[in-house]
Amino acid sequence: MIETRLLHYFLAVAREQNITRAAQSLFISQSTLSKQLMDLEKQLGRQLFIRGKRKITLTEDGIFLRNRAREIMDLLENTETTLHADTDNLSGDIYIGCGETVAMDMIAELIAKFRIRYPDVYFHTYSGDADAVTERIDKGLSDMGLLLGPVRQEKYDYLNLHMKDIYGLLMPKDCPLSRQESINIDQLKSLPMILADQTFSGHQDLDWFGEDALNVVATYNLIYNATFLVEHGIGYALCLDRLVNTIGRNLTFRPISPELSVGLYIVTKKYQAFSPAAKAFLEEIKRNGDGRYHLTVP
Repeated sequence: MIETRLLHYFLAVAREQNITRAAQSLFISQSTLSKQLMDLEKQLGRQLFIRGKRKITLTEDGIFLRNRAREIMDLLENTETTLHADTDNLSGDIYIGCGETVAMDMIAELIAKFRIRYPDVYFHTYSGDADAVTERIDKGLSDMGLLLGPVRQEKYDYLNLHMKDIYGLLMPKDCPLSRQESINIDQLKSLPMILADQTFSGHQDLDWFGEDALNVVATYNLIYNATFLVEHGIGYALCLDRLVNTIGRNLTFRPISPELSVGLYIVTKKYQAFSPAAKAFLEEIKRNGDGRYHLTVP
């Protein structure tokens, strides 16, 4: 089993890309650090570094270990913070994974009020699509996730926020469709479409569009980069309302008719042991959002 001390050393070298600078940052000798790294490579049976005269770079195995080592060290730090938390004077760190949704405005408001009462609680947010957020929940790197849903996996609990996000079409402001107040769903079938990865890969319901397949010309992970594809006439992006600031750009948003919408959920891992701070904040969300836990299965 790899000692956490070795992971700490390894990450310092990966960060500094130089043995001398890494040793100085760790307050150990260069020879000691070099030996520890060789021992780590021997223990794993893998070459982790390509050693140049002035610079050290990571091999593919080294890059893999760096990513895993960061996750391990983050998880250890989170665990230590939780165990040291003062239950009388709530403190600690809360980690929230967030999909792209305007419901984050409500969560941010709750965070602001929560920190007035508990100023020693700190929040860390991570933005990503459903797969990235649930992966962090699975690994213990996020306490909870704010997602469009349901994600349809039995291993999670879902706190229904009783809110919804509404889909529409992002298009160039000077295109003929922009003169319409809304876009009929049947019109989408004749357009070059840009879809979110999670919609395109089947994480969200495509039954909206009937049996006819859409003409998908591109996909996106987060909507910001897709806005440039739309401006350059590559296609029309199916996205959620109020996520894109169209002011000053050749962009406009029109809702879909009939309405396309999805519910919003706080997702947590089933049987998860929360830190006192995370547990208190989750209860705050339940009280203010009038939510309730329910399980959605495939």
